[in-house]
Amino acid sequence: MSSRPAWAFAVVGAVALSALPTCRLAAQDSLPTDAVRVGIRYTPGVRPGLVILPGPGLDSVRAIIARDLDYSDRFEVVPVPVTEQGAPRGPRPVNYQLWQGLGASYALEIVPDPAGAIVRLHDVVGATVRDQRKFPVGTPEGAGFRLGVHRVSDEVVRWITGQPGAAASRLLMIEGGRVWMADYDGAAREALTGAGERALSPAWAPDGSRFAFTLLGEGRGPVMIQEVGSGRRTAVAGADADLNITPTFSPDGTKLLWARSNGDGTDLYSVDLARNCCVQRLTVGRYSDNLSPTFAPNGRRLAFVSTRPGLPQVYAMAPDGTGQELLVPFDFGATGPSHAPEWSPDGTAVVFHRELRGVPQLFVYDVAARRVRQLTSAGRNEDPTWAPDGRHIAFVSDRSGRRQIWILDLESGRLRQLQSPGAARLPAWSRRLAP
Repeated sequence: MSSRPAWAFAVVGAVALSALPTCRLAAQDSLPTDAVRVGIRYTPGVRPGLVILPGPGLDSVRAIIARDLDYSDRFEVVPVPVTEQGAPRGPRPVNYQLWQGLGASYALEIVPDPAGAIVRLHDVVGATVRDQRKFPVGTPEGAGFRLGVHRVSDEVVRWITGQPGAAASRLLMIEGGRVWMADYDGAAREALTGAGERALSPAWAPDGSRFAFTLLGEGRGPVMIQEVGSGRRTAVAGADADLNITPTFSPDGTKLLWARSNGDGTDLYSVDLARNCCVQRLTVGRYSDNLSPTFAPNGRRLAFVSTRPGLPQVYAMAPDGTGQELLVPFDFGATGPSHAPEWSPDGTAVVFHRELRGVPQLFVYDVAARRVRQLTSAGRNEDPTWAPDGRHIAFVSDRSGRRQIWILDLESGRLRQLQSPGAARLPAWSRRLAP
């Protein structure tokens, strides 16, 4: 995912003066079932009621899944009445009439299993089991527990809607000069770079096992690729001199693109990652700066920011640098500079931030319709990044009084804040993560 700054122009100027295929879900063993797929059908735009049934054990699993399904913005999670919460927790038939009366269209039953958990999705209207699977989730103390439970949530979303959720993903962000990683809901925070380092422009590799970032030094900034698990780093060839920012991986993970800035300007370069060689210059910006590349998911086109029209705007070109043209229309009389483009997971849209009367706001560009739509208006909003479901966007806003990461659901307009101790910026959302 591309990294994206309005700040990049300030950084460039200062230096002159002194940047999964849909991943495989956790291994699952199908259980014998007489599930009949009848009853209600999921209708996009409608939020059916869903209840997480109480049961023995696995309370932490139920709590995480309930929050995941709420954050998916596809369901209304029906609260369990106090009488049911205190009921005996042995096996008993599902009271379809009760849950339908409380507004539930679906009921999720989670019971312990030697391998982890058995999850059953009940169609309350049809009074039948719609789907059931075994999932390995581990224990709350074990490594990968939360991510394993998030995968269960994503599969439940897929059972109902036909498309998996985005819970089994992670966010990178910059706080206090360091790269931090967190689950999509802001939990399980972990610092990935050192306290004495200054990092910029974090960007995920497609498989989520590595990320690229700028490591700022004295008068220069090389691009590094770091493994998430081991912390091992590799310097990117051709990105070790001058200032190198906004790296991004190609969708197949074979190339890295970034912007290099020196006394001659700021231009885009690419490198062959398998051999860490064969640097290719993609733009020639004698009178302009070019940065913040982002690939379309099919890898055939990329968007980037260029100052060639005077103010920064969003352009597009082929991955070899040919066919450069304005992508997002603009009006100097009504809009200002545009920054931080990122192509949507389905390739139909590009999100970016653009200044209106000097204040950055989020916009999305419909590629086929060639239409721009404004997404935000309150506070300063910038640096957007897509969730793997193509429905949610993470971005930085000061609407709460300090710079924090917020999540926007494009369909309902719902907003939620990810709480973090310090000021956050430059979020990057991963694809869905394989086990």
